[in-house]
Amino acid sequence: MIIGIDGNEANEKNRVGIGQFAFNVLSGLEKIDSKNNYFIYLKEPPLKDLPKERAGWQYKVVGPKKFWTQLGLPLKLFSQKEKLDIFYSPSHYAPRFSSMPTIISIMDLWHHRHPEQFDKKDLYQLLNWEKYSVKNSSRIVTISEFTKSEIVNFYNYPEERITVAYPGYTKLKIENEKLKIEEIKRKFGIKGNYLLYLGTLQPKKNLVGLIEAFNLLVTSNQWPVISNQSQITNRQSPIALVIAGKKGWLYEEIFRKVKELRLEERVIFTDFVADEEKPYLLAGAKCFVLPSFYEGFGIPVLEAMSLGVPVAVSNTSSLPEVAGKAGFYFSPEKPEEIADCLLKVLKLSSSELAAVSEEVKKQAEKFSWEKCTRKVLETIESV
Repeated sequence: MIIGIDGNEANEKNRVGIGQFAFNVLSGLEKIDSKNNYFIYLKEPPLKDLPKERAGWQYKVVGPKKFWTQLGLPLKLFSQKEKLDIFYSPSHYAPRFSSMPTIISIMDLWHHRHPEQFDKKDLYQLLNWEKYSVKNSSRIVTISEFTKSEIVNFYNYPEERITVAYPGYTKLKIENEKLKIEEIKRKFGIKGNYLLYLGTLQPKKNLVGLIEAFNLLVTSNQWPVISNQSQITNRQSPIALVIAGKKGWLYEEIFRKVKELRLEERVIFTDFVADEEKPYLLAGAKCFVLPSFYEGFGIPVLEAMSLGVPVAVSNTSSLPEVAGKAGFYFSPEKPEEIADCLLKVLKLSSSELAAVSEEVKKQAEKFSWEKCTRKVLETIESV
């Protein structure tokens, strides 16, 4: 079988979300499949960490970069020099006017739920391309049962033609843990204990709600009664909220809320965190929190759980699929519920914390990039 793949999402630095998914699936296919032949189409030359070319694995850099999905790639595919049997796009953009079967991936459909959070021009383009791609796809790969139900709901797409391929996580290496954690804390100006959010700064992540909850937590009269047997050993411990990740869009309100509540010294913004720093930032956290209104999946939750860190997440969308019975849950609409949930985690005794740590590790082990990649490959070969 000769398979074409849109490799652009994988060919990006500082990968998050769809970039992580595309990179790991691409790398996985090269690793597990020597039977089929692959042509990977790119706008730019491949980055050094993409799989190396070999027999059956070749990169094709195609121009022009502008209107690539609508013009550059379709023209290249129309020539059919590579004689592809099928084309797979890890994003929800399929090439226009494709004469061969096409498979796309859809991470989530938040833009259908809250179109007001998108630029009008971007939204029109997104919906237009997505509608075309869904209509012309032989199969769709998605990342959770929740997103599968959204695709069926919004597009009336046949359920049996949707594959759920749960993402995995990169096993994070930890060396000289205590020393490295202290180094990371010094770098970002973190003093003492901290709660951690890791992800892009954008409206659906509900960071304003998290900041309001954090304010309730640190001003609560329950705070001083946390016992010495809990995670917080100093009754007056100045816990911080660390918000790690790059700015996305409509993030200004997040910074305004911190200023309004006078939390500048307690809420720390790190911007993008490098891969080599991420394990230590996660491992040092007393709790990982993801308060999103909506998630297609939530890879950082897996990463935190794999290190034995308790996770507090929204009880909505796909997150219960990710954290399972090991997670602590709250309604993202209620800051007071988020605060109560975080307080519950912080009050865990040493023995309770050890049990939770083992439970979250076991939950994380249910997911892997190899399982995800094999699901994608099965879907490609089924068409």
